[in-house]
Amino acid sequence: LRKFISIVLQDVFLFSGTIKSNISLNNPGISDEKIIEAAQSVGAHKFISLLPHEYDEEVKEKGATLSVGQKQLLSFARALAYNPQILILDEATSSVDTETEILIQRAIEKLLVDRTAIVIAHRLSTIQNADQIIVMHKGEVREIGTHQELLAKRGIYYKLYQLQYKDQEITKTA
Repeated sequence: LRKFISIVLQDVFLFSGTIKSNISLNNPGISDEKIIEAAQSVGAHKFISLLPHEYDEEVKEKGATLSVGQKQLLSFARALAYNPQILILDEATSSVDTETEILIQRAIEKLLVDRTAIVIAHRLSTIQNADQIIVMHKGEVREIGTHQELLAKRGIYYKLYQLQYKDQEITKTA
């Protein structure tokens, strides 16, 4: 079952080793070319190529020398390198800056092609393009629909959307 599923969590776990081994998890079935291709697809290649040893750069314990966004991009590259049928994203963009979120949004678009995804998110920008959005509140399913359908219902999703959009407008003018 594990070979069919990849998960990207909010808190990325990196192992002591190299960038390359953290993407492939030392799986011999994942070639160097596939590692680089995955990193390029999710926007991680740019920062990796700036490291002194690039893909052979040593990763310190828990990725101490990498930013939160860089760790997250490595996690996306890892998921893409495994080419899973099912992808689970659990708050994968919640702790990154806006620039990294844009890179991650592009990565998510590529990751979701031809696969089933379960995306757990509070940032609605992460789920707006989903085929179906399930809104849960206090452990119960409250609304189901597409982004547009849920906005039209003017329910919980609509209220969350208004709050998040309002916050973005305040940030832009501040």
